[in-house]
This record gives sequence, structure tokens and C-alpha cells, in this order.
Amino acid sequence: MFAFLKSPALTPRLHRLRESALFAALTPLELRTVDSVLHERSFLADEIVFDEGEDGQALYLVMAGRVLISRRQESGVEVVAELSAGAFFGDLALLDDSPRSAQARAQGDCQLAVFFRADFLALMETDAVIGYKVALALARHIGQRLRDYMSGNPQVDAL
Repeated sequence: MFAFLKSPALTPRLHRLRESALFAALTPLELRTVDSVLHERSFLADEIVFDEGEDGQALYLVMAGRVLISRRQESGVEVVAELSAGAFFGDLALLDDSPRSAQARAQGDCQLAVFFRADFLALMETDAVIGYKVALALARHIGQRLRDYMSGNPQVDAL
């Protein structure tokens, strides 16, 4: 009846974004807005996404494939997490540019959506509702990681 009132159908890419806890609260229109500032990157197997100690400048969302998160230890390299489609990592980089506390490496060929801090900050200025929703989801995610760490059950404790 009123076709202009219907929400536009989500593309497979937008469905993948909505599956992420970071963007789950966004409407289809808000997802499209966020998608417009994300950058698509492909990585080959064993290619480093970022290295431990590098300045953090972006959050990464796994669109396809798998990513290994590891840290150097005195006894060698410790695998912290293996992330698959829908997971995100490097989230603290949206908040500041402190050095990465772990390395991210493509386990196999993978596609990542990259959300740069500058784009996130600009989005917060131009669309406060979207910025609020993403920032709240980010705060909840970081809070859960802190609670997990404090209870002695850390997941991906610091990226």
C-alpha cells in the first residue's frame, strides 16, 4: 500500500553487519549509513592485519574468513582468539591511538570491513543517534570483556 514506508531490504553485506553486536541495534537505514564509511580490505592467508605495538587506528569486522589474534610471551607466541565472520577486533582503536596489545593475522584468505577512528568520530558529529548506538554497543562490549577478565574467564581480553 505505502511502499515508500517499507524498510529497504538488507543486502547480504548489511545482514553480516547487523549480525555483529556492534551494529545490531541499528535500523536498515542506519546500517547503510555506517556501511558507507566502512572500507573493505582483503587479506591473504598468513598476512598480518596489524602487529603488536603498532598504533591503533581502526576497528576490524570479519566479513568472511578467519583471523588469529596472538601475543608475544616470554615462552613464545600465545594465540588469544580465533575470530570468524561477524566478530570484530581492534575496538579500542576507535577510542584512542594507544599501541596494539596483540597481533592480528589472517588465518586464511579473508575479507574485513575497516572502521577508522576518524570516520567513527565524524559519524558521531554528523549523526548523533548512530554514533550513540555504536558507542553504547562498544562500551557494553568492553565492559563485558572487563567483567570476564575480572572473573578469571577472559575472552579476547585486550586488543
